[in-house]
Amino acid sequence: MKKYLLTVLFIVISSIMVQAQRMLPKQKGLEINAGTLSRYDSDRNYYLNIGLTINGRNGNYRLWALEYTHQYSTYKELRIPQETYSIEGGYSFYLFGDIRKNISLNAAITGLIGYETINRGNDVLYDGAKILNEENFIYGAGGKLSLETYLSEHFVLLFQARTKVFWGTSLEQLRSSTGVGLRYNF
Repeated sequence: MKKYLLTVLFIVISSIMVQAQRMLPKQKGLEINAGTLSRYDSDRNYYLNIGLTINGRNGNYRLWALEYTHQYSTYKELRIPQETYSIEGGYSFYLFGDIRKNISLNAAITGLIGYETINRGNDVLYDGAKILNEENFIYGAGGKLSLETYLSEHFVLLFQARTKVFWGTSLEQLRSSTGVGLRYNF
């Protein structure tokens, strides 16, 4: 345990001592995020996200992402999988942080399109029950609040709270989630 604490302490101290310029305009970054969906009835709901960022001025940036979301609904003792594949694009605004941008708080507004599938296309269950929800193309909007901190000149650690509103879905329209991510700035 001491080894892990010392490693984290070393990373934090070295990130404070790094003097590189941060958030340069037109600088690109590749980020990977993972997290859990905020549903109270299941513990195996998650999302995976890979995205591209392009820095603008004053700490703002554009973002594009591909996302896979996996969640379950229960019916008797059966767990019915619900999967969503989406493409997201938007803009993140720098809210505040320290002067060297070691730590910053950003808020993003996004739009998205995608496709959702329920029970992998099987609409009849083992006992003859029929799933009334349908697979659909979906679209919507999202918001994200992220706390970002530089680990080194190129690596950024992200903590995120997100919410999305979907239209064209037969499932819940409002979906919130929390997660962590890592961005590499080129």
